[in-house]
Amino acid sequence: MIRRSVTGRVREAGDMERVRPSPNIWHWPEIYEIENRAQDSTGALWRALREHCDWAGLDVVDVGCGDGFHLPLFAVTARTVVGVEPHPPLARRARRRIESLPRYEKAAAEVRVAPAQRLPLADASVDLVHARTAYFFGPGCEPGLAEAERVLRPGGTLAIIDLDATCPPYGGWMRADMPHYDPDTVETFFERHGFHSTSVDTLWRFHDRASLEAVLGIEFSAEVARRAVAESPGLTLPVGYRLRVRTRPTGLLL
Repeated sequence: MIRRSVTGRVREAGDMERVRPSPNIWHWPEIYEIENRAQDSTGALWRALREHCDWAGLDVVDVGCGDGFHLPLFAVTARTVVGVEPHPPLARRARRRIESLPRYEKAAAEVRVAPAQRLPLADASVDLVHARTAYFFGPGCEPGLAEAERVLRPGGTLAIIDLDATCPPYGGWMRADMPHYDPDTVETFFERHGFHSTSVDTLWRFHDRASLEAVLGIEFSAEVARRAVAESPGLTLPVGYRLRVRTRPTGLLL
């Protein structure tokens, strides 16, 4: 399952605090790069996100940015984009990625090491908090929701993108590996916290079978990965996502 976990802690104020490891990108960043390039080959996720919050000229923070794959896409039009990542090796990779950007985009992009629960940003300082398959997985992510609310300006948007475990075939493989995961509980959680959720269907597209099999191998247990490979005869995978959006109010709530 795609899980770039930001649920742990980082070194701060001289103390070593533990970060909960991500089961995929931490250990196989090169394969995860292949996965990132394969994902959303139709652009459906980016279109859906832009419909809810066009970040052109705005200040963006990407929570759990991993090795910074999405930062350049935001930097093209955003006023500023900050990637926040708790795992220092990934943060270093993200910084190297933005160093390759054109000068005008590089000036607008930076990476900081921190967890989702303690964003290194001032109150009311950003317009879009984006998190893609990172940290915000349902019950337990309340501290991160509070931090996102703190750093958002009035009218700003928190956009969470996660996999849809009800959408076959990928969702079925997820549930096989996570038998205790309850999609209904997750939906209820986000509804209770004021999110509007929509389904987005897209396609993962790989250049060769070896890449597809390698990606499935880091996303699932060995048994489920073998099943997923057997059920994926070509070079594409239909994958469903849930886009969850909440806007910070601009005035007093009575």
